[in-house]
Amino acid sequence: MGSAGDFAPGVAGSQGDGQVADPAFEASTQSDSGTGAAPGSVESDDATGASDTGVAETGRTRFDPAAEREKYLRLAAEYDNYRKRSAKERQDAGARAQADLVRQLIDALDDVARFAHIDPASTDAGTIVQGVDMVEKKLRKALGNAGLEVINPVGETFDPALHEAVATEPTSAKEDDHVVSRVYQPGYLFKSQLLRPARVVVKQWNG
Repeated sequence: MGSAGDFAPGVAGSQGDGQVADPAFEASTQSDSGTGAAPGSVESDDATGASDTGVAETGRTRFDPAAEREKYLRLAAEYDNYRKRSAKERQDAGARAQADLVRQLIDALDDVARFAHIDPASTDAGTIVQGVDMVEKKLRKALGNAGLEVINPVGETFDPALHEAVATEPTSAKEDDHVVSRVYQPGYLFKSQLLRPARVVVKQWNG
């Protein structure tokens, strides 16, 4: 009869001391010892992480002090130019408004000059009075067109915001109490701005 090895064709080689090594078992053991991430796969993950970090660094805006300083200086220069330009525009507008007013006063100034150089020996007083009255009307018209208003409150109730009482006089009528009876000096408003209050005499009832 043959030996036991002759009837076990699936067993290859002896196992030393009566045992035979199994190649399939050894291959399985080697495969199990590599359980987890293979060295090659770990290196691939590290490379991917490094690539992502590089992208993040590239997309992040870096602070540049020199560029920020240049931006600040440029904005400061633009604001300074704007401020100077606005101041010049206001100054030019004021000059134009004054020129328009003076232009309206030129005719009245010419009349004053003519009456200032007439020969009093050859001119009667009536003519001079008429001339001065004409100049006054021209001046009032020109200044009125510019926004000047005359405050002449005879017969009106005393208003301390527009009138200045320089004297009082008694009245027998209660309804006339605090009413302006006379104007010593008219007041003036220019576009709702009080230039001078009217100096007036006010009636006072002592009933």
